[in-house]
Amino acid sequence: MPKSSPAQASPSAGARLHVAVLALPDAVVSTLAGIYDVMNAPAMMAVSAVVARNPFHVEIVGEAVGPLELASRVPIHVQRSIDTLEFSDIVIVPSVLLRQPSWEKGRYPHLVAWLRRMHARGAVLCSACSGIFLLAETGLFDGNDATVHFSYAEQFAVAHPAVPIHPERVLVISGLREELVSSGASTTWHDMALYLIARFAGATDAQEVARMYALQWHQDGLAPYITFAGKTDHGDAEIQGAQHWLRTHFAVANPVEEMMKRSNLAERTFKRRFTASTGLAPIAYVQRLRIEDAKRRLERTDASVDEISWRVGYEDPAFFRRLFKRTTGLPPGAYRKRFRIPEFARPRLAPHG
Repeated sequence: MPKSSPAQASPSAGARLHVAVLALPDAVVSTLAGIYDVMNAPAMMAVSAVVARNPFHVEIVGEAVGPLELASRVPIHVQRSIDTLEFSDIVIVPSVLLRQPSWEKGRYPHLVAWLRRMHARGAVLCSACSGIFLLAETGLFDGNDATVHFSYAEQFAVAHPAVPIHPERVLVISGLREELVSSGASTTWHDMALYLIARFAGATDAQEVARMYALQWHQDGLAPYITFAGKTDHGDAEIQGAQHWLRTHFAVANPVEEMMKRSNLAERTFKRRFTASTGLAPIAYVQRLRIEDAKRRLERTDASVDEISWRVGYEDPAFFRRLFKRTTGLPPGAYRKRFRIPEFARPRLAPHG
């Protein structure tokens, strides 16, 4: 008989919650091992009375017990076969390595069937980064919001068009019971693990684990990490020419008007074709190029924000600051602080002797 919904379960009220971390040949070892360690932190690093009670029982599960070579050719030991696991409170699919050109669906029917069965019996299903490619094969995410690494967003949309995808979001919780959890790019699995600990063991435990591992929530979202690359495979040669010119002339005054003059197209026709081809209106496209250049200058130079504003094409620094924050989610100064190589990590010149 299936257990009650994990959302209603509480480790303090009874047995520990079972967490199944799924191992498969395409899994990324760093994500799988990291999730295992963090979710198992109360057992491994019981440094305080708060986490000493160990609310979770964590196992690495797979199609067969024993050593399994992962995507990076590093073996990991599968502790339990899924065929012997009738129920799990939480199932986590780690990041998977996408082979070119994309994820090949249908290679793990046994795992997909087991994931559906776990969900039907009340499990919370979670994916880290690209792990959503496998989890979405269950069909359970159709019509439910999810996130994925922003580099894989287009591939995922093609593979699973029925799943609304939000690559700029760190963590997405969906489903009628909030039982479908996905985390975004790379190390946002930290956020997922802390969320699960907070949800099922309490905020205090999550804070303790965060302190032990020096983990931080990605509270500003993933927009600051996303690099803009304009779409150029649309087949409109006239617009491609305009984009090519714009790559090195985005900072000139009135770049949209200059593009239209060079294109020999009527204004309405140019704007319509540009938007249809790139997905952005011409002025929005210019703004994205300018902000992208400003990001590189903030990361790599000591130039003031006002100077950078002028160099990328904005005479009003206040407008530039507002636009930068609206685009990246961070003010220019905060962006520089986060992404510039810190002083202590910069290479030192060897002293002359």
